[in-house]
Amino acid sequence: MMVNSHQETGFLEPVPRPLYELDNDQLLDILPDIPLWVKCPDYERVDWLNKFVADMWPYLDKAICAQIRSATEPMFAEYVGKYQIEAIEFDNLSLGTIPPEIHGLKVCETNEKELVLEPAVRWAGNPNIVLTLKLLSFRITIQLVDLQIFMAPRITLKPLVPTFPCFATVAVSLLGKPDVDFGMSILGGDIMAIPGLYQFVQKTIKRQVASLYIWPQALEIPILDPATVAVKKPVGILHVKVVRAQKLLKKDILGTSDPYVKLNLSGERLPSKKTTIKKRNLNPEWNEKFKLIVKDPGSQVLQLQVFDWDKVGNHDRLGMQFVPLKFLTPYETKEFKLDLLKHTDSYDPQDKKQRGKIVVELMYAPFRADSGKLDGTQDGYSRKESGFDRTSDSEVFGGAGLLSVLIQGAEDVEGERHNNPYAVVFFRGETKRTKMIKRTRDPVWNEEFHYMLEEPPLNEKIHIEVMSKRTGFSFRSKEHLGNVDINLTDVVHNGRINQKYHLIDSKNGVIHVAIKWVTA
Repeated sequence: MMVNSHQETGFLEPVPRPLYELDNDQLLDILPDIPLWVKCPDYERVDWLNKFVADMWPYLDKAICAQIRSATEPMFAEYVGKYQIEAIEFDNLSLGTIPPEIHGLKVCETNEKELVLEPAVRWAGNPNIVLTLKLLSFRITIQLVDLQIFMAPRITLKPLVPTFPCFATVAVSLLGKPDVDFGMSILGGDIMAIPGLYQFVQKTIKRQVASLYIWPQALEIPILDPATVAVKKPVGILHVKVVRAQKLLKKDILGTSDPYVKLNLSGERLPSKKTTIKKRNLNPEWNEKFKLIVKDPGSQVLQLQVFDWDKVGNHDRLGMQFVPLKFLTPYETKEFKLDLLKHTDSYDPQDKKQRGKIVVELMYAPFRADSGKLDGTQDGYSRKESGFDRTSDSEVFGGAGLLSVLIQGAEDVEGERHNNPYAVVFFRGETKRTKMIKRTRDPVWNEEFHYMLEEPPLNEKIHIEVMSKRTGFSFRSKEHLGNVDINLTDVVHNGRINQKYHLIDSKNGVIHVAIKWVTA
């Protein structure tokens, strides 16, 4: 009688069977081992990533263990000398040869400048972790064995920036309490076999980890220096009143000048503000008010330049001055009477000519901390205010402020003759446009426009059009790709909206816009 070789060795090879042939009990037994990419269509199969982790694991093991050693050394040092403890150190520290396995990866789309990844991680490892505790003349060894971890982290790469590796921070949080199973051997005995201790340790670990890293709490790991990637946002408004100038230089043939003042903040590319021209006047009175957007009051400087207007040719500069904003106290109006200089070097010994004086009043008003109180919107929709009484919108939301409109991008915008899209923003008689992106139906602009307003834009709309322009000569060079009107009432109520809008007159076109209202 022939004996099967499998019977001689004492085992049978598994016979693969399709899932539909299994009964309920068999399915329940294997359900925890089925990868998420099989059970959930939102999760992708990532064999390539598991291969990458497996090849990198020997190096990752050493790098992670080095980080563990450096992090635990100061913690151990706090106990040395206490409770008769002479030393605490690792005899062995290795995560073993078996790498974690990613059973599926989900990529979440948001309206923010971030990339959200949700991997399902399982690790049944064979770590070699032995900790030695020297207590008086005793040497106690503690060994971690049979470690198994199952967790569902959320990894957020934010914000996305145009500097390699294109994100500034990695934020890691857990979507649920992790499952952790392990044994602990002390002096050769498994203490986890002590009745009740295993359950106590399991609950303690889950509670501690959950209190630190369960979403929305997160462990943030900086990747890039914030100073190198930060895009400075408006933080306040500088109120400038150009009062007068005195004893200006005579530049015209008739012994007079036609002065006007240009003013701007350092670090800005915006056009300079200008006063009116005072004809034939060496002691002009303006009393004209301006508002400038402040992004960094600690370093920005107000630049004042007085020019003589000429009908033909360049305008002659009569003098200039600077006022650092760090000299201002918030909400306090301060008058400056400044001697005009030829240039920025006030200690130039050759410049002894008196150029006159300029008088200005300045007041810096930072935005209120509760302005733009929403950090984002849920599910891409803006929140509407309801459920409380108020006397009137103008009383609650009144006051000057800054309206910021960020045109992030568009999707599926298609022209009949060409696809070189750009966006045009129309608001209160002003027209502003983004750069043109050539040959694409999914442009990304990320351009922000600012409007300083004396009152909140309640019951007003902002109109945005997406256009395409042929780059070469053509009689029909421009083409309309779609438009949208956005009601600004929700922006005033909520502080901010960030969502995608379907474009009118477009088959599938969508535009992504974020709008923020802040008050000083």
